[in-house]
Amino acid sequence: MTPPKPADGFRYADLPPATDFLSVLDDAQYRPVPDGWWVAVTDVVDSTGAIAAGRYRAVNFVGAAVIAALRNALGRRDLPFVFGGDGASVLVAPDGAEAARAALAATVTWARDAMGLTLRAALVPVAGIRAAGHTVEVARYAPSPDIAYAMFMGGGLAFAERALKQGLHAVAAAPSGAQPDLTGLTCRFEPARARNGLILSILVVAADGADRAAARNAIADVVRLAAEAPSKGHPLPPGAPPLRWPPAGFAHEVRARGPLRGSLALRRLYVLGATLLATAIFRLGLRLGDFSAPRYLDELVANADFRKYDDGLRMTVDCGPDLAARIEARLDAAEAAGLVRFGLHRQAAALTTCITPVAAQRDHVHFVDGEDGGYARAAQAMKAKVRGGSVAPASTGRNESAGTPI
Repeated sequence: MTPPKPADGFRYADLPPATDFLSVLDDAQYRPVPDGWWVAVTDVVDSTGAIAAGRYRAVNFVGAAVIAALRNALGRRDLPFVFGGDGASVLVAPDGAEAARAALAATVTWARDAMGLTLRAALVPVAGIRAAGHTVEVARYAPSPDIAYAMFMGGGLAFAERALKQGLHAVAAAPSGAQPDLTGLTCRFEPARARNGLILSILVVAADGADRAAARNAIADVVRLAAEAPSKGHPLPPGAPPLRWPPAGFAHEVRARGPLRGSLALRRLYVLGATLLATAIFRLGLRLGDFSAPRYLDELVANADFRKYDDGLRMTVDCGPDLAARIEARLDAAEAAGLVRFGLHRQAAALTTCITPVAAQRDHVHFVDGEDGGYARAAQAMKAKVRGGSVAPASTGRNESAGTPI
């Protein structure tokens, strides 16, 4: 049965999804989010240090955990969210604010106690964002018939991220021992090695005061260039990334099960058994009831979230060094013209973090980032240029979005 229309008349699931990624640069695709909604925003504090210590898989896992926790707490598979590598932003309807606050608080505690990472979280009112002169506008992009991801314009998410960094609208940690519901969150696939030379992490935002149309044209050029790579730059190979047992993310999955069910040793045994069974099912290509291992792996690749727009472009693409150089040259020219700010990071492989609440259903979610810091490293590169004076300084957030909404 179709749920009733909310009082404010806005329902994200009603937005028609775009199927051409370039169309997410079109204002006509977007709808303003009403004032009664909220933006839940998080990031991992000192993700730079965690990455330098070789913990980027853990950073990604915590970033995705926020989305899993909110989806489970709110019971909404169509929740509008964006994954940013070391954090996430999620739209929350008016009737979900208290449940979202509790889930965020529990996730902050879990990240600290179970993962050894400091996660900060805020719940920012859309009304406050609009009062500050920004808007939150959302669209849906469907990379496959089975999934749609939220895209954002208007500068509202960038404002929320700055508020988070300033300690505004903060969500305090829950008491020690609190555990969010992270059902479906896994990290079982090995890094996908570059097939064409390298994995390129791309982050592009409009420069302050830039002409909107010209900045978007530059960003569209980058999207078109990336699509010249084999498989249009898709970083995951046909048939999905490799599996091994026990998976590299085994310890993270054990911690995601939390302290509430038995001892740590029992949880390890459970996850060892579950991952061994899953690995056998995938390697043998089994079909069990409504679940088909070959179909799931095909869906994993089709559903992958490797390019997005949230007040700026972020992409993880598999390309050759020559194409990477052409992309960088186009961005250098746009930056020199005062149109954009950007950061790039080259690495050898891509990481995949998954949310699969029900394996037999086709709408499982797969976040892709670079193995060696990805989006976070690209953001650092952009920030370093700002500090060095090569581009005009602007406020920075988790995804380093500029103040000029495009």
